[in-house]
Amino acid sequence: MEKGCVQRAVTLQICTKMAKEGTYVIPGASSARHAHLCRKDVETLFGAGYQLTEFKALTQPGQFAANEKITLKGPRGELSGVRILGPERKASQIEISITDSFKLGIKPALRMSGHPEGSPGGTIIGPKGSVELNEGFIISARHVHMSDEEAAAYGLKNGDVISLKKGGERETVFGNVVVRCGDGHSLELHIDTDEANAAMLRNGDLLEVIR
Repeated sequence: MEKGCVQRAVTLQICTKMAKEGTYVIPGASSARHAHLCRKDVETLFGAGYQLTEFKALTQPGQFAANEKITLKGPRGELSGVRILGPERKASQIEISITDSFKLGIKPALRMSGHPEGSPGGTIIGPKGSVELNEGFIISARHVHMSDEEAAAYGLKNGDVISLKKGGERETVFGNVVVRCGDGHSLELHIDTDEANAAMLRNGDLLEVIR
């Protein structure tokens, strides 16, 4: 088992033990800019019949970082080397930070992943072609992933909104964190790199649930 997988397993065991004792903590992780693509756009960018290849598994069950990368283009500039996450989705979506939006010249739109309605569009460029998205460039809203079992242990349900406190020299309270639970979810807070850097949060740091 890889070192990261062992650390992840130990962290979840710690969270489970603390929850049984009445203290609820959640491991945090920063999410760098990335792309989710639909089948049609994968083929436009990489060629007919192309299949994404796995670079490494992610903490959320069944999801992976692909070897493939693309370039994002907006009215003001470009961002290259943007990694694609798999598996493919029904609609393409690009998740960036506010800092990224300044570089691209795209007006920020805060949205929950999977709900890009009304967000700005932009261009995505691959080795075989490019795609113009009318919408889909979003700044992902803060959210926590939980399995149904983890949510029950924490006394939470899908759609709940909570706050999480990160201690340390840059103590920070993250409010308006949406709970997403069900199959394919595993305990973890996801925030973007701007938020994580401001709080000096490292992947795996534990944040306390504020009731």
